[in-house]
Amino acid sequence: MKQTNAQKIKKAAICAFPHTIPIMTGFLFLGITYGIYVKALGHPAYFPTLTSMTVFAGSAEFVLADLLTGIFHPIQTFALILMINARHLFYGISMLDRYRDMGAKKIYMIFGLCDESFSINCATTVPEDVDKAWFYFFVTLMDHFYWICGCTLGGIFGSFIHFDTTGIDFCMTAMFIVILVEQCMEKKNRIPALIGLGLSLASLLIFGAQAFLIPAMIAIILVLTAARRPLEKEA
Repeated sequence: MKQTNAQKIKKAAICAFPHTIPIMTGFLFLGITYGIYVKALGHPAYFPTLTSMTVFAGSAEFVLADLLTGIFHPIQTFALILMINARHLFYGISMLDRYRDMGAKKIYMIFGLCDESFSINCATTVPEDVDKAWFYFFVTLMDHFYWICGCTLGGIFGSFIHFDTTGIDFCMTAMFIVILVEQCMEKKNRIPALIGLGLSLASLLIFGAQAFLIPAMIAIILVLTAARRPLEKEA
């Protein structure tokens, strides 16, 4: 029996939801942290909701919130955000075939592509009776919705619950440290992690604490791109 368009969409949404539950728990918690962090920096309560809806770039949103507390430098901000999210260039290239015939949905799929949605859409074998395009769309939409909810709750909590927020600005640094530790615990990921750490330290010594980040990110991207094939063979 042929499914109607409404049935097709509903089935894809139901199929996608269980795959996004782990993302929901993580995004709600991290989004609340981001919202509280933004309020601690002095931004208005709507700021985390606005950035979560229009930026949706995770770590880049933390960086942006901090950059907007001082003198805004558009070119430097653009370069920094581009370096932080440069991996999405490779995500996008690898998803070209999957998103080829998605029609108008493709515009949102490009905007909403994040680490978690990419992982689910790449790793999940979609059942034959489920429309793949709608499945990919709902995974992306649900992940985005969870992040918006978490950031909004954080902005609300940060406005009405007053407590000492000293040290909350370390949450972003802690997040990256956890990612680094997880990579180092996996033998196949130690070399890229060590390359990133070594180049970051070298850039810090050469350029100083105020200007090392962009040169470090550029160096990491260039070195890892050049060493891609040897690293893949090692893995």
